[in-house]
Amino acid sequence: MSWLKEDKERLWTKSFILLMIGNLFTFMSFQMLIPTLPPYIKSVGATGTEIGLVTALFSIGAIISRPIIGYLLEYRDRKPLVFLGAGALFLLTLLYPISQIIMVFLLFRLLHGLAWGWSTTVMGTAAVDIIPRSRLGEGMGYFGLSITIGMIIAPSIGIVLFQYTSFTNFILISSGLGAIAFVLLMSVGYQTPELVKQTKKEDLKFSYFRSTFEKSCWFPATVTLLICLGYGTIVTFIVIFGEERGITEIYLYYLANAIFATISRPIAGKWFDLKGPKGLVVVMTAVTFIGMWILSFAHSSLMLAVAGAIIGIGFGSLMPTLQSWTVSETTVNRRGVGTGMFMSALDFGLGFSGLVFGMMLSFFDIGRIFQISSLFLVLSIILTLVVSRKKSASTKQQIAAESHR
Repeated sequence: MSWLKEDKERLWTKSFILLMIGNLFTFMSFQMLIPTLPPYIKSVGATGTEIGLVTALFSIGAIISRPIIGYLLEYRDRKPLVFLGAGALFLLTLLYPISQIIMVFLLFRLLHGLAWGWSTTVMGTAAVDIIPRSRLGEGMGYFGLSITIGMIIAPSIGIVLFQYTSFTNFILISSGLGAIAFVLLMSVGYQTPELVKQTKKEDLKFSYFRSTFEKSCWFPATVTLLICLGYGTIVTFIVIFGEERGITEIYLYYLANAIFATISRPIAGKWFDLKGPKGLVVVMTAVTFIGMWILSFAHSSLMLAVAGAIIGIGFGSLMPTLQSWTVSETTVNRRGVGTGMFMSALDFGLGFSGLVFGMMLSFFDIGRIFQISSLFLVLSIILTLVVSRKKSASTKQQIAAESHR
């Protein structure tokens, strides 16, 4: 096996494994909240717009914090930044039971988003630092499994706990998973690139815009944004959709989704390393589009599971592919900014999809909303094909010009 040939090419190091497992428990703690907080806030009298704000304010917080952590990642060691992010996630989750008033609850979502943006950006950057460059697509595909495996377990557990225990007990269990993540992440041997170590704070001038946007990766970040605007309605409304359709086994969607995403991600990672991202993105976005339409017509647990499986293959392959694509366009010292830009595109898409389409709940049922939001996936396919064709034509012109010199 290639990863045994030389130490510098090894993928499965102790640090990579610990980082994956720590990330797994971080996402388990987080994913328990995703399907349960919208119906919880609905149960205490929230409007459709307020339900949408549960995701939107979280995303706003994440977007605000990512330029700051992106700037710090240009000159700071990874470990203390991971320490702060993981610790803040644990404490904020633990405090949720005191937020019984809707406005206080929404404020907590904003603060939680700030911590989430910080933590996911630094952990994603730390993973890129550890993974050999020649195996970036494969490595990020496996790293993405820590998210996927969390999705297999956590949403189902969260839904069951939400139905059969108190909100306080539910939050305590989520916080416990966050505490495990904190301990594991503190055991990782982080690798800070030499260029970052040699950079001093005095050498850099903080600019919020510069730490938010990396020009070289605008295209994959834009594609990420469009895809997440389409997919975000599922994140926000899937449990409420099940209640409307009389489907009680919502966990089957998450289970099928995560299992098939787990199977497809390593394959997608190798495809990325061999042939690049563009064809992979087009195919998997089309698969996700098909899955969303099947979901929109679901009236049974079987159809729900089938949709979950198809979307798991599509969207589950897209996220590590798009992250790898975004980071591969950046220089070593700008990896943190590139990772932050990708994660902000993801959070903005998911969050504002929930908010915008939450306002439409009075006019359409959720099945129809899934269909309307899926049009963003079509737009992302068109954009990828058009821009890729233009870049290909430009490259051919450059080669022809050089050959005539």
